[in-house]
Amino acid sequence: MKKIAILGSTGSIGTQTLEVVREQKDIQVTALAAGANTALLEAQIREFHPSLAAVWDEENAKELRLRVEDTGTRIVSGMEGLLEAATEPQSEMLVTAIVGMLGIRPTIAAIKSRKAIALANKETLVTAGHIIMPLAEAYRVPILPVDSEHSAIFQALQGEGGSRIAKIILTASGGPFRGKTEEELRHVRVEDALKHPNWAMGRKITVDSATLVNKGLEVIEAKWLFGVEAEQIQVTVHPQSVIHSAVEWEDGAVLAQLGTPDMRLPIQYALYYPKRRPLNGERLDLFALKSLTFEPPDQKTFRGLSLAFEALERGGNVPTVFNAANEKAVALFLDRKIGFLQIPEIIEDCMGRAGFVPEPDVGQILETEAEVYELIESRW
Repeated sequence: MKKIAILGSTGSIGTQTLEVVREQKDIQVTALAAGANTALLEAQIREFHPSLAAVWDEENAKELRLRVEDTGTRIVSGMEGLLEAATEPQSEMLVTAIVGMLGIRPTIAAIKSRKAIALANKETLVTAGHIIMPLAEAYRVPILPVDSEHSAIFQALQGEGGSRIAKIILTASGGPFRGKTEEELRHVRVEDALKHPNWAMGRKITVDSATLVNKGLEVIEAKWLFGVEAEQIQVTVHPQSVIHSAVEWEDGAVLAQLGTPDMRLPIQYALYYPKRRPLNGERLDLFALKSLTFEPPDQKTFRGLSLAFEALERGGNVPTVFNAANEKAVALFLDRKIGFLQIPEIIEDCMGRAGFVPEPDVGQILETEAEVYELIESRW
C-alpha cells in the first residue's frame, strides 16, 4: 500500500487527490495540511485517519485538537507543522498542493527526507527551480508534475530515452475573456473572472487563468521541469482543452496527450507512476468534438504572459518578483480593491523596482517576496 502526505488537502487539488485515494482504496494518507478550513480538515481526518494534521494558525490548531481528540491524529501548526507533515516518517510521497511560496521549505525538507514529490505547487519551481531540481537530482528524488499541462508533457516524454526536445507546446484554454479587448476588460468584475469555461479550480488560479499569468507561471515551471530554454516553449490557445500539451522532437514528430478536462487523471498518474490505473469519469469522444482549434495568445492585451517570458529571460529573483507581485495583486482584485487590468500593471511595476539578486537562496527568495509586498502596499 502506497503511503502519502498531502499539503493543501482542503483545496481543489487536495480534495481531488483524496477522491482518487477514496476510489482506488490502496493508498494510505499519513499526513494532511490545510490553511484555515478546519471543518473540512476535520472531516478528512475522520475519513482517512492520518497520524498527523497541520493547520497554519495555532488558534485554529487548538480548536481542532479538541474536536478530533478521539481520533488519535496529532495536530500541529505553522511552518514547523508544514515541515512535520512534509517529512512524516511513514509517507513515501508528498503531494504539494499548497498555494504560494509557503511550499518551498516543505518541498526541500521532503526531498532531503527522500520523499517522491507530486508537484502541484507552481511557485516552488517558479521561484526556486534552480535550487529544487539540482537537489532532487542529488537525492535521487522524482519530481512528478500534477498540473494537467506539465503532466501531459511528462507523459509524452515517456519511452523517448535521450531524444532531443525541439519545442514544448503548452496549451491554454484562453480563460473566460479570450478574444476580449483591453477596453472590455476595464469593466471586468470578480464574478466574471471566476467563471472558467473548462476547469473547476480555486479562486486564485482561476483569476490567473483569466489574466494568462497562470500560463506564464507554467512556462517558467516547464523550463525547470524539462530542462528547456524560453525560446523552446510555445504557448498555444486551444479553447476545447482536449490537447493538454505536446512535445515536438528534433525529427519533427509531435506527441500530445489528449483527454477530457479532469484533474484527477494527472493526479492519479503522478500517484501511481509509471503505472496507469482505471479511473471513472467521462471519456473523450472525438466524433462528438468534430473539431479542435488553435490560435496564438494575445500577449498585448493579456500582458501577464509576456511579463512571465521577460521574468524567465532576466532570471535571478525576477521570477520571484513576478510571482509575488501577482499573488498580492490577485488578492487585491479578489478583495475588489483594484481593477482586473491593474494586475499586470502591478507586476510590471514591481519587476522594474525590486532589487535584483542573480542567484537567490531560499532566504533571499523570501526576502524578495517581502520586498515586493512592501512595494505594493506603499502604492495600492
